[in-house]
Amino acid sequence: MATVTASPEAESQSETPKARRRFVWPRGSRLGRLIIVLNVLALAIVVVGALVLNELRSGLISARIDSLSTQGELIANVIDQTATVGEPEPALDPYVASQLLQVLFIPRNQRARLFDAHGKALADSFVVADRVDWKVLPPARKPGDKDAPPHLTPAAQARAEKARQALADEIAQAMKGRPVAGTRIAEDGERVVSVSIPIQHVRAVLGVLTLEAGDVDEIISAERKALLPFIVVAMVAIVLSSVLLHRLIAVPVLRLARAADHVRLQGARAISLPDLSERRDELGDLSRSLEDMTHSLSERMDAIERFAADVAHEIKNPLTSIRSAIETLDLVTDPAARARLLAILQNDVNRLDRLVTDISNASRLDAELSREHPKAIDLSKLLAEVASLYEAQLRPGPAPGSVRVRFGAEIPRPILVLARETPIGQVFRNLIDNARSFSQDDGEVRVFVIRPRGKSTVAVIVDDDGPGIPAENLETIFERFYTSRPKGRAFGGNSGLGLSIARQIVEAHGGQIHAENRKDEAGAVIGARFVVELPEVRE
Repeated sequence: MATVTASPEAESQSETPKARRRFVWPRGSRLGRLIIVLNVLALAIVVVGALVLNELRSGLISARIDSLSTQGELIANVIDQTATVGEPEPALDPYVASQLLQVLFIPRNQRARLFDAHGKALADSFVVADRVDWKVLPPARKPGDKDAPPHLTPAAQARAEKARQALADEIAQAMKGRPVAGTRIAEDGERVVSVSIPIQHVRAVLGVLTLEAGDVDEIISAERKALLPFIVVAMVAIVLSSVLLHRLIAVPVLRLARAADHVRLQGARAISLPDLSERRDELGDLSRSLEDMTHSLSERMDAIERFAADVAHEIKNPLTSIRSAIETLDLVTDPAARARLLAILQNDVNRLDRLVTDISNASRLDAELSREHPKAIDLSKLLAEVASLYEAQLRPGPAPGSVRVRFGAEIPRPILVLARETPIGQVFRNLIDNARSFSQDDGEVRVFVIRPRGKSTVAVIVDDDGPGIPAENLETIFERFYTSRPKGRAFGGNSGLGLSIARQIVEAHGGQIHAENRKDEAGAVIGARFVVELPEVRE
């Protein structure tokens, strides 16, 4: 029967679920790195673009504040030198200040206002320059139409009042003798960059000059438009990465799922997988693993079918013998002949019982190997316990069951192997039972442990003093239901499964088992020897 065993790495991962939950950078995962890089790249484009434009916005506003401050200080100095009248209590001449604002160049996107020491407006560039603002007026109210909307809604009136209050606070701060700069909402609801500069004559604050630039919203709008290309590039990168991931991951996985569904629905033994074996990422590994898995399952199903056929054949032989004996029993009247027939019946029943028991053990072997996790066990201690069980069942005298089992280890310290205790113990019981069945009554079976030179394994040797094994059968004896008994041995005393089960268990543990003949100095066979090599666990 085929056996599927878990690797130590997989078992160690199953025993440590916490380690699985830790985030680990996909160092060996090309597909994982591709997913992370593409998504991070799309995000980085947006972040870098936003950071660059935020810096640009801050720089533009700062530059506009510096420009207005320089311009305001120049105008304030000219007003102080030209429009200041009165001694010893100087004040600003409104007419002269208004003329100065009219003469000085004020760009159309800027507004200059002059306030006296009490916060009263003296001049406004929008007025002195005779500017006209083009605005869409609301529909004219018809005579007697009381439900017509007012010129300003309550929200607009509240916004305008809030803007006037913000301007008044700014002027009040500038009256303390230090410039005030920043952004605020104007009466028309637009955001403006405002600079209020006190007009000082010696130490006296004669008024405040306020300069406003109303193109802040235009700057912000232009910045948003500049951000659009970055957003478009990021979206294109995300869409392309999504399409790429869809083609690289979703489509192949869907094809694998459909292939698996085909096996489930059609009852096919083999699976026809899409050709992904050339890929060097996780999906390629998955495809190759599924191919290996289905191949292993197919072989296992073939092995089960062969095993079932062999079982039917082996069971049919004793059943045929039993049926013949029963049919003959009624025709035999001689007591001695009837006794021989009854002995044959008993022998066939015992053989059938032994076959059923060994077949049941072989059928449970896969489940036992997958259910029990390997662990470090002391091989010397295990073999000593197995030998002591045989010694406890020893029968005195030269009779069946009187073969002694002696254990000796050439290695004094504990010998550790990574194995499953129950199945590995069954290996040595099968080998000892086989050796005892070929030994003479009142004979001896020797079990000892050695460490082969130049290897990281330990070897368990089982020796007997039987007739040995024909050279051509040194490998055949490990086949299922193979039995070969020397003359004089009872037929049907063995099922032929013991050595086959032993090899299957040993190979599942990563070891090897073979048989050889013991010879004397003259080259004559003096017994058989079975050697089991298992990987040793170093402390």
